[in-house]
Amino acid sequence: MTKTIPLQKAVTLSLGTLNEPVVTNYRIGLIVFNFYKKPEYDGHHLRLRKDHPGFREFSRTVKDLIEIGVLRQVKGLKNVYTVLGKKTESPEDIVCTVDPFAYISHLSAMDYHGLTDRIPKLLFFSSPSPKKWSVYAKARMRKDVGEETIDEFYESSFPRLNRITINKVNKVGVVKYSSDHLGAFKTLKNRMMRVSTIGRTFLDMLRRPDLCGGIFHVMDVFKDHSEKYLTLIIDEIDQHGKQIDKVRAGYILEEICGTHDERIEAWLQFVQRGGSRKLDPTEEYSSEYSERWCLSINI
Repeated sequence: MTKTIPLQKAVTLSLGTLNEPVVTNYRIGLIVFNFYKKPEYDGHHLRLRKDHPGFREFSRTVKDLIEIGVLRQVKGLKNVYTVLGKKTESPEDIVCTVDPFAYISHLSAMDYHGLTDRIPKLLFFSSPSPKKWSVYAKARMRKDVGEETIDEFYESSFPRLNRITINKVNKVGVVKYSSDHLGAFKTLKNRMMRVSTIGRTFLDMLRRPDLCGGIFHVMDVFKDHSEKYLTLIIDEIDQHGKQIDKVRAGYILEEICGTHDERIEAWLQFVQRGGSRKLDPTEEYSSEYSERWCLSINI
């Protein structure tokens, strides 16, 4: 015989099955909405107050779950909750849950890949620009909710997938880098954490050395590790690097690391005679100059 259970209990049971370390209003709203569209859970029939979903049902459910301790607001993260019984995960996993398009990058990625001996005091992550983020969010919602029910989801005023401001996670300060293009990253097995690939991490060092320990540390990392990862570095810069990225990489690999490779020499076509390009994009121009790479060595 099929038993009926209240929506609150069904949502609680559903939250317990999630792999995410935290949940957002959007994630909870999606669960509530889907229960109304198919009111069964694990062989039970849900006891619903009405036959169509609405924001009131979502709001009441969240309020009730907070009151009984199933959900607890994460300090400093609006509309983000821990779930009773789930262990506290790393800041990296939480960031990549709260922002589904983010990935760990720069000095934090260097630390993950074993490229630096520095222990980052801040957590660095990359996320798309606001305009791109909005485009990705709308596409993700259509996939999550379904093309046939997305209009009803909007009309019922359920929480949308919105960008949540992240300034600190578990007392760890964070630094966000935004770009119009999603970088190359990988998702870790059995975790929510995503991290830039090794090739992308080296490319990020060229573009923002200030987020990677500074230009001198970047050059040390290239000297210590570029030989091992040379193919990954060259492939990433060839495919996704701008002309100035290739020039900076060419100078560092040849002049600093002593690496000679025809793939690196091919980047000489991108030098600009008489230009004012700089090795460190974050510092002022210097008169010290590389004639071969037409680059101000401003360090």
